Amino acid sequence: MAGRFVRSSKYRHVFGRPTRKEQCYDNIRISKNAWDTNLIKANPHYLSVNWEASGGGAFAVIPLAEKGRLPEQIPLFRGHTAVVLDTDWNPFNDSLIASGSDDGKAFIWKVPEGFSLYSDAEEPTDVAPVHKLTGHSRKVGHVLFNPAAENILATSSGDFTIKMWDIETGSARLTLKHNDIVQSLSWSANGALMVTTSRDKKLRIWDVRQETAAHVVPGHAGAKNSRAVWMGEHDRVATTGFSKMSDRQMGLWDIRSPQEPIGGFDMLDSISGVCMPFWDDSTQCLYLAGKGDGNIRYYEYEHDKFEYLSEYKSADPQRGIAFLPKRGLNIHDNEVMRAFKTVNDNYIEPISFIVPRRAEVFQGDIYPPVTGTKPAMSSAEWFDGGDAIPPKIDLESVYAGEEPTEIASDYKPRPLTPPKAPAEIKKAPEPVKEAPQPLPAFRGPPPSMKEQTSSIAALASKFADKDPDESVEDDDTSSFEEIPKPVDRTEKQIHITPTVDKTQSTGIQKGLDSPMDHPVISPVESTTTARPDPQMIKPKNLDPPPAATSSSNTMNLPPTPAAGTEPIQGYLQEIKALLQQQTQTMAQQSAKIGQLTAEVDDLKTNLSSTNLSGRMGGADKSERIKRLEEELAELRS
Repeated sequence: MAGRFVRSSKYRHVFGRPTRKEQCYDNIRISKNAWDTNLIKANPHYLSVNWEASGGGAFAVIPLAEKGRLPEQIPLFRGHTAVVLDTDWNPFNDSLIASGSDDGKAFIWKVPEGFSLYSDAEEPTDVAPVHKLTGHSRKVGHVLFNPAAENILATSSGDFTIKMWDIETGSARLTLKHNDIVQSLSWSANGALMVTTSRDKKLRIWDVRQETAAHVVPGHAGAKNSRAVWMGEHDRVATTGFSKMSDRQMGLWDIRSPQEPIGGFDMLDSISGVCMPFWDDSTQCLYLAGKGDGNIRYYEYEHDKFEYLSEYKSADPQRGIAFLPKRGLNIHDNEVMRAFKTVNDNYIEPISFIVPRRAEVFQGDIYPPVTGTKPAMSSAEWFDGGDAIPPKIDLESVYAGEEPTEIASDYKPRPLTPPKAPAEIKKAPEPVKEAPQPLPAFRGPPPSMKEQTSSIAALASKFADKDPDESVEDDDTSSFEEIPKPVDRTEKQIHITPTVDKTQSTGIQKGLDSPMDHPVISPVESTTTARPDPQMIKPKNLDPPPAATSSSNTMNLPPTPAAGTEPIQGYLQEIKALLQQQTQTMAQQSAKIGQLTAEVDDLKTNLSSTNLSGRMGGADKSERIKRLEEELAELRS
């Protein structure tokens, strides 16, 4: 298992859960315009959809609670003279929405109170805009509210400009000029900076109120559209686009030095649809949804790189997609994100991303404080140069069904965890100080030299060897089964020598007879065997050890050098003589075998050369051959 490590993450097991068709928003006519936009936008109460309508442009607002099949005729938000290209909800007012159209205008709309798609009237009543923002000479492709200041709207147009509107006065206060059509734009968390991508393949980071680009660097090299998203309160930007070989790419940029992406571009796949990025600042996750495919990938941002988590796969392709703000999620189901995707341009399917947990209490580690509905500053303060992050709300109060509890905008849950560690470290040394106290309590004087010598002598006498007589007495009194002691090799050889003398003549006479006919052990085997059983090699004329104690005592005593060397030398000489005699016998027998073999060969040749008249003589020779072959077989055996 070396080299296999699993990265620790709370969102490693997040999965996407689709919705049944009955719980989707059906019978919807989504706009078929080819402009690159998300087509739908969502907030905790409503869902806006670019509608395919005749007689000018329009879009629909669908309450999230009204699921199922929608009526054939619904109230639309009409007012544009051309198709609606993009919409965006006000982050601090859930009933205020902006729209941009191909007629070069941006409108502000207010959803009526108690708005519903179902009414008793024969024809539904359309909704009119409350403000009209005119100033662009060509189509308005994107609209985006400032995430920190109130009533600040950015609009991009085909006239290569981005205008900053104060919707309270209806005037454009600032203008950002580009060299080509703007393809995407995104605000920083404090609303002071903006990142844009354009058709000229450049990535621009703007100081909005200075109306100048702080950085202009090459972006994705592909000819297709690219997208950019600001990563919340980080000074990082994530982009998606295409390479020169039309491979989809993802890049991570440092706004302080955006000459090239951090670690280079990461290739995703070779699908031709534009990849739409969405950033979740609370979970530090990036979601990528592609146009024309049904998959949604999600990554976790950690240590200046995106760690792949998983992918939601679906066979239904999507053209538009929108993500719900965090304050509109179902916290009781551990839902960390919810997406709305268009399917076949006729219904919208919600997809919930859930952290699988069994606990039925609020999970504070996956629900940090999120941005609420209170802006950080007014539009006048923002135009005067103010910078701030909106206050946050604690989702635990939302979980309990209470009014959202407001938290300071500089609240950071991560820095609060380190102070707990030093407190635990301070408690750890306290029991260590008490440990050395009982050590010097019961220490006596050191032992004297006499006590040490007496204890050593007692230990030595305890493990000293006993005399042979004492060992015999101990063996008699022992309750264990008596096992005869192994006999020394030299003594065994002394007792075996008389048997070798008796059987020596018979062994020589028989020559190569089977050794199983004689009870004598071969001298070669007796010298090579390691530890034979004493009962198998003791001579027959000896009595067992219990009947003759004197013989057993003599067996246990080791032989003296003078008495042991002479019998060994005589025994070795007898072995040498026996080996020489056996060698001579084997040589004689091998010579006889060779003679008989030659005679058999001669008889066979003579027998083959005889005629038919000499068959009788050949028969005698064949009998002679058989007898000779039998003798040869006996000699060889």
